[in-house]
Amino acid sequence: MKYISTRGLAPKLSFEGAMLSGLARDGGLYVPETFPKFTKTQIRALQGKPYQDVAFAVCSKFTAGSIPAGELKRMIAEAYGTFDHAAVAPLKQLGSNQFLLELFHGPTLAFKDVAMQLLSRMMDWSLAKHKRRAVIVGATSGDTGGAAVSAFEHNQNASLFILHPHGLVSDVQRRQMTTVKSASIHNIAIEGNFDDCQAIVKALFNDLAFRDGVGLAGVNSINWGRIMAQIVYYFYAGLALGAPDRQISFCVPSANFGNMFAGLVAKRMGLPVDRFIVATNSNDILDRTLKTGRYDVTGVHPTISPSMDIQVSSNFERLVYLANKRDTSAVRAAMGSLMQSGSFTLKSPALKAIRAEFDSGATSEAETLAMMARALADMGELVDPHTAVGLHVALQHKLKSPLVTLATAHPAKFPDAVHNATGKDAHLPSRLSHLLTAPESFTILPNSASAVKEFILSHGKR
Repeated sequence: MKYISTRGLAPKLSFEGAMLSGLARDGGLYVPETFPKFTKTQIRALQGKPYQDVAFAVCSKFTAGSIPAGELKRMIAEAYGTFDHAAVAPLKQLGSNQFLLELFHGPTLAFKDVAMQLLSRMMDWSLAKHKRRAVIVGATSGDTGGAAVSAFEHNQNASLFILHPHGLVSDVQRRQMTTVKSASIHNIAIEGNFDDCQAIVKALFNDLAFRDGVGLAGVNSINWGRIMAQIVYYFYAGLALGAPDRQISFCVPSANFGNMFAGLVAKRMGLPVDRFIVATNSNDILDRTLKTGRYDVTGVHPTISPSMDIQVSSNFERLVYLANKRDTSAVRAAMGSLMQSGSFTLKSPALKAIRAEFDSGATSEAETLAMMARALADMGELVDPHTAVGLHVALQHKLKSPLVTLATAHPAKFPDAVHNATGKDAHLPSRLSHLLTAPESFTILPNSASAVKEFILSHGKR
């Protein structure tokens, strides 16, 4: 299995190479040269299997030739042994044809744990094997940072630098990053928004001398290892609802598009998916793009669903690549236009291809609060604002296939929004009760790639 860049100007890499590189050297994102396939018989054989078995079946198709089967099985067992629920990603029925996939049973109560717990183990194993040390950098709109800090806290072969937008994540999200005591963990609060943090990370990767000098690696969903691990729960949910003999649809609260893209890959691998529904909050660039064909950055404004407060959606590049039938020149043109003018227009065949599989919808602040109240009153579910965005959009679509909404975070991560919407208090699990009183440690830096670069150079060896 080889991995190629969406922009076509970087060398092909093995799984390990793509995982440790993160962003390709031409600025593109790595994707498999071809998507591996499951037959219906092979999918049927996974029915009733535990999550770990499904994870091995899926991930081994991408890691073959890089990670021995025994090592992969060990890492999967360790990663999902950290989850509070034996099913890892349990599925709940909310009503007629409506289901909720709970992805928040990991150490930091967010779907990012599902991939990050496995990615950290794969990266540590690979770095140790090659006697290498890495500087890992990531940007977070809230949940990625906490998941990365938890996953890499005891990593023996890397230092981790996480950038978050200063004052624009919830208290719980921030504290999950800043209360961890580890010499190899560094929290940076950037005076800007998430798109600014993400732009800095990309600038660091595109500075090839710096990148090579410190051994830069990434843990955002630009990293194919993250996408691979997220494919698993689409299969797991589909199997629970009758795959491969029944079609399933998914509604995904979307921002950086990695979670959504993982579902598309699952479909390419043979999972019978009817429709994908992209759900956004009022920072609705993905909804606008699917409706108009024009990707136009208009600025970010803070909402009660902060992890979705994004305008530059990195993984949308992977969709542009597939929708243009893997034409890397079309991707380079679109991304060049985005960098130059903050916009690009999808060509008619590409937009038609996307609309053949995707629907979308946006949710206002008032609608998010109302959905949180409705979920509790009508479904008996206390949900976080991101999941509420997904549910609101899901309920606007009447499909014949079962519709699974991804519950991306535990309500206790957003207690103020939950209380304002429902009058109820969402309590943290007892294992996290220390968060609200533990001392914090983070560094505030200006919105500057050079400032972050200097900080990494002065702290990266610790």
